[in-house]
Amino acid sequence: MRVLLSLAPILALASCVAPTAPSRPAPIPVQRPVYTPPPRPAATPTAKGADWRDWPVTPGDWVYRQDGRGSIALFGVRGADATLTLRCDRAAGAVYLSRAGLAAGPVPMTIRTSTLLRTLSAQPTGGTPPYLAVSIAPRESLLDAMGFSRGRFIIEQPGYPTLVVPAWAEIERVTEDCRR
Repeated sequence: MRVLLSLAPILALASCVAPTAPSRPAPIPVQRPVYTPPPRPAATPTAKGADWRDWPVTPGDWVYRQDGRGSIALFGVRGADATLTLRCDRAAGAVYLSRAGLAAGPVPMTIRTSTLLRTLSAQPTGGTPPYLAVSIAPRESLLDAMGFSRGRFIIEQPGYPTLVVPAWAEIERVTEDCRR
């Protein structure tokens, strides 16, 4: 019995230890979806009822340069050929508005500003890269309308994407260069 009594404290101590449970994998955290609002649809030139003054501007910037013929403002993405140019040719006494494009003959070019709408006949320039150009007299009010249009003006031609062009100071710089 002494042996039994000496084992009693050991047995009592052993009974206090919790049994080991089989190990379970850690629960995988539940990922809750994060609400992301849908992107706002961009207004497009073909959207009916949309005001063209709200259409997104064609990507690019204006750059102004002077050269032996007069001056030129180029619009487009840096590192690529210009999408649109406005050139003062002093010898010819004209301002040439050209957009990138190829055609076999004359193509109507419609220019819309916040104050006027004008359709001119664009001619292929025959250069590389190809452009379609219109000649505008330096004192023509269209040039001022383009330069002072409320934030932008557009150029539309059948078969070509509509250009939504910012009305920056480079337009008026070229215009004034040809008026001197």
